[in-house]
Amino acid sequence: MTSAIFSGTAYVQIQEEVKLLINNCPDFLSIQTADHPRAVGDAIEELIADNLASILGPLCTEYSSSFARRAMADMAFKGSDGLYYVVDVKTHRTDTRFNMPNLTSVERLSRFYEDDSNCFCIMMVSYTVDDVSIQVTDVHFVPIEFLSWDCLTIGALGWGQIQIANANRVVVNANCSRRAWMLEFCDAMLHFYPKEIAKIGGRLSHFEAVRARWLAKVE
Repeated sequence: MTSAIFSGTAYVQIQEEVKLLINNCPDFLSIQTADHPRAVGDAIEELIADNLASILGPLCTEYSSSFARRAMADMAFKGSDGLYYVVDVKTHRTDTRFNMPNLTSVERLSRFYEDDSNCFCIMMVSYTVDDVSIQVTDVHFVPIEFLSWDCLTIGALGWGQIQIANANRVVVNANCSRRAWMLEFCDAMLHFYPKEIAKIGGRLSHFEAVRARWLAKVE
């Protein structure tokens, strides 16, 4: 199915409207929270959740922002095109030296994309803080398959986590098809798992040696 949001330029307009929303909002941070990225991220996420439906307008037919913290999405909506969009909001303070945000579990995404009508979207908000004022410098609102594997990596947690390798460098390829991206994804995993097996082999050898030393000791 073709996305009414991402097949054209609608998503670009949404990015700009989210940026304007946050930058035009009266200061919503306190001195206590301004220096804490997690608190800032929660405040930005709440602001977007409260306003995204109105920004989407007729592109959205059903909308929800009631999800548990460990859920795949922060908000979700049914599009007028019949697709189901889930949105994960990520925030990045640009004056931090390094940041590798987790996007989603590799297993969860692979199952979610078994249904071609599902779309997993990232809303990436980059910002600076001056005292208690936020200035958004950039917003990316894209399906995960628009994120180039040149800026993604796999983290070793559970089945694996798709991560942005460096939040200061987000590479968007709006011409990439889901099929092409998923094939690259599978290639990445088939390269990743053998390395993890090799690591586990080394750890097994380590503890076999540790156990042998302890067996040799006298009580």
